[in-house]
Amino acid sequence: MNLPIIAYGNSVLRQKCSIVTENSPKVQQLIQDMWETMENANGCGLSCSQVGKPLQLFVADSRIVYQNMDTEDRLLYFGKDDKGIRETFINARIIGTSEETWEDYEGCLSIPGLSQKVERPWEITIEYLDQDFIKHTKTFTGQTARIVQHEYDHTLGILYTDRLKPLTKKMMESKLKKIINRNVTAGYPMKFL
Repeated sequence: MNLPIIAYGNSVLRQKCSIVTENSPKVQQLIQDMWETMENANGCGLSCSQVGKPLQLFVADSRIVYQNMDTEDRLLYFGKDDKGIRETFINARIIGTSEETWEDYEGCLSIPGLSQKVERPWEITIEYLDQDFIKHTKTFTGQTARIVQHEYDHTLGILYTDRLKPLTKKMMESKLKKIINRNVTAGYPMKFL
């Protein structure tokens, strides 16, 4: 089922999310709905809080990004052996980051029509459960690491706008207020305050 995406300004986006257990009701259906919702919105990641459920659960698809890049860009944005991922992350915890960082544009389905450069570590190591509740510890680089970090931040109640330089954030204020006031068009269903 295609779920409405929660718009910027809703307090659920600022909540630290709760642990998911195998006994959590309808978790498999929720995961399926999140993939459908993300794909309908042409996104590459979606957190559970963005569909109004503050749970430590997100989906990430860097494979679609990889497939839509030319060879030269793939070398810049992805690690040597990285062809992208399509993965569900439950109860994720970043346990390591590289000192090397890089800046690139990020957007968010909860903040439609806006994007800004965000500095993030090039490489992360993360522990998580997949949709079958099997534990993994993996290292991701480049664009894959960026997407995972962005969605992981959502589980902590952090938005990419929180990582912007003060002047950049100030310049976005009026556009963010338009979203809060429902003065925005997105190509997918949204739920406002």
